[in-house]
Amino acid sequence: MSKRTLIASTVMGAFALTGSAVSADTLEDLHKEEAKIHAAAAKSQEKINTLFEQSQELLVEYRQTVDETENLKIYNDYIASLVADQQRGIDSLQRQIDSIEQTKQGIVPLMFRMIDSLEQFIKLDRPIRLEERLQRVERLRDLMANSNVTVSEQFRQVLEAYLVEVEYGTKINSYQGTIDDAGTEVTVDFFNLGRTALLALSLDQTHAWVWNNESRSWEKLGDEYLSSTIDAVKMANGTIPAALVKLPISAAE
Repeated sequence: MSKRTLIASTVMGAFALTGSAVSADTLEDLHKEEAKIHAAAAKSQEKINTLFEQSQELLVEYRQTVDETENLKIYNDYIASLVADQQRGIDSLQRQIDSIEQTKQGIVPLMFRMIDSLEQFIKLDRPIRLEERLQRVERLRDLMANSNVTVSEQFRQVLEAYLVEVEYGTKINSYQGTIDDAGTEVTVDFFNLGRTALLALSLDQTHAWVWNNESRSWEKLGDEYLSSTIDAVKMANGTIPAALVKLPISAAE
């Protein structure tokens, strides 16, 4: 080989070695860049996954919020209807409260008239438990003057007194008391057959009287009524069974 050819071969070999070195560096750089790209892509994918998970959580929260909002709306509508109904009740109560004074103005005079009428009736009636009944009227008057007693309670007790008066006309009864017999006070057993008859029997069972409501006095009975009066008192006390007895009864005119 000539010297010139040897030099040319040497130069070409040098270029070939240089080209190989350059190609190796470039490939290594490409691998590095590719690795960086993969790493960046992995990070990006990780961020995407994270964002997706967050978006799914937000979606679930959004749906829950929408559901809660809808439920709250329904509940609020329900509460609003209750409040409206309560307000109607309050308005009704307020109207009743406003009318209480007017009611009192009408019912209080009525109760006083009822008490006066009750007292007058008792004084005109047969004197069955007279003192007890008159004391009940006085208690009603004291009740009307008591500011601590409500109007409703006053009215209740007035009606109760009327009911007690009704019972006097529907029952037989016997109790002890005194009568005035020609200026002499005599202790007796009273017997009343409702309001039909009021009789008195001496404790020794030797004398009997009947109340005359027209003359407002006691009249002594004959011996023909004595035994029947004794039986009537015993029947009222429950010592003998009820039976037919002969009693002096004032006929209605």
